[in-house]
Amino acid sequence: MLRRGRATRAAATEARAGGPYRVLASTALGVVLLAVVGAVTGPRWDPVPLTDPITVATSSTAIGDAPPARTYEVRTSVVTVQLDGASVRAQISEPVGLDEPAPGVVFVHGAGTGRFAQAFVEQARALAASGVVAMVPDKRLDTYTTRHRDYVEMAADYARSVALLRTHDGVDPERVGLYAESEGGWIAPVMAAQDPALGFVVLVSSPVVPPREQAAFAVDSYLRNTGVPHGVFRAIPRAVGMSLPGGGFEYADFDVTPYQRAMTQPVLVVYGTGDASMPTVQGAERIVQDTALAGNGDVTVRYYEGANHGIRVDGDVSPRFLRDLSGWVRGLPATAASEPRIAGAQPVQTYVAAPVPEPRWLRDGDVVIGTVAAAAGLVVLAPLLVGGTRVTQAVAVRLRRTGEPEDGEPRRPPARFGRGVAARLALLGSGAVATVVALVVYLVAIARLALDYERNDWVVQGGWLAVRVLGIAVVVGAVLLARRVHRLGAAGEPVAPGVVRKVAGWAVVVGSAVLLAVLAYWGVFQLGI
Repeated sequence: MLRRGRATRAAATEARAGGPYRVLASTALGVVLLAVVGAVTGPRWDPVPLTDPITVATSSTAIGDAPPARTYEVRTSVVTVQLDGASVRAQISEPVGLDEPAPGVVFVHGAGTGRFAQAFVEQARALAASGVVAMVPDKRLDTYTTRHRDYVEMAADYARSVALLRTHDGVDPERVGLYAESEGGWIAPVMAAQDPALGFVVLVSSPVVPPREQAAFAVDSYLRNTGVPHGVFRAIPRAVGMSLPGGGFEYADFDVTPYQRAMTQPVLVVYGTGDASMPTVQGAERIVQDTALAGNGDVTVRYYEGANHGIRVDGDVSPRFLRDLSGWVRGLPATAASEPRIAGAQPVQTYVAAPVPEPRWLRDGDVVIGTVAAAAGLVVLAPLLVGGTRVTQAVAVRLRRTGEPEDGEPRRPPARFGRGVAARLALLGSGAVATVVALVVYLVAIARLALDYERNDWVVQGGWLAVRVLGIAVVVGAVLLARRVHRLGAAGEPVAPGVVRKVAGWAVVVGSAVLLAVLAYWGVFQLGI
């Protein structure tokens, strides 16, 4: 009779609670609450449109006042550059048969592990063949890691190569300058500011803005090119704005502006219109403005149609760029002030590279990773606790005599979760962990597409939809669990008997709640809030 009464009360409670409509309404409410959590716990991403486009004077990139081109045979040699506490090798490419000292160029590497055998091969040979001595040092790597980069120290290392090239036979020491590409654009202005005797500076695909701003700009451009849903962009300030896990990365906020404002040398600024990673319009404008503060108006800007970050078109360095580069260097000082100052293909930059909004609370990458790991650990802990308890109970039964205990009391059945509770806990916990994993896999897949300039709607749109559906399924699991617990409580039935099951149940609930909050933070549940 007692059992029948409990069942009757449970049925009545379920009827009062409603059917699928109540589940749907509760799920919708949960998603809205998570959307609010995601909106208030981190910054939005609203890049400012660029409203001041740069205007090119002509589509021709030819350098005015450049001397007629000549072609020389090229001789190469390898030298050793002594640094502070280390040494690197460098290859010098020089023209054969010059009748007067030649200008010289020291190449400053971009990001990565630059070696003269692979880096700037076409540029160095083209310069040497035109009458310019080109020196490509290996990149120093013992002080260069993903977490630690000191651009001022790196400038001092490259300055040793400049000093060596100035003493090389056949080089005019007063006409030695720099060719810096990409990350090198944060190094060469430091060298130019510290050594006014440098003859010139060539900045190719220069970031200009601090690394953190450039990273956010590049990610935004890549994602737009890939066609990702709008909701994914919320991750940009939250990922780029936080301190990265493990510490380091102090160089992310390095500001090259003070050094650019001290550059008095002629500057050649080069971008490719196919480079989505750099603020091609803003960068040139910033360099012109900064050098003007030093009284330096000798800035020449060139844009090459369809060229990528390395000024390559269809895999090869643009021949027009190589022609213009050598003509500008050989023609100095006349080419420093030659017209037109800004020429080539018309660049397009949609948004401004600007300071990245910082997360209000989850600013520490170690905290973010630790929170996710701890929450997932709680979810994994639950089945281990329950499983360990069951194993212990099974061993105890085997050790006891079968049949009735000596006191005549019937043996109690082992404790179990209330009806349906274990399955719903499993759905909630495994679903939360699976959604986090799916989000990480999706973001990695998007990153690969973006870096390869590819589009794949099945991955981009379908993947995001799958992640969001998984997230909603977890909310459904939470609603079903809450309803089951409510019905069991109303019927007077136990939900999680024993300390172990109470701890396991709460571990899944708390861990899953934290993971849902993390998923909300990264935009899985956003509704345009």
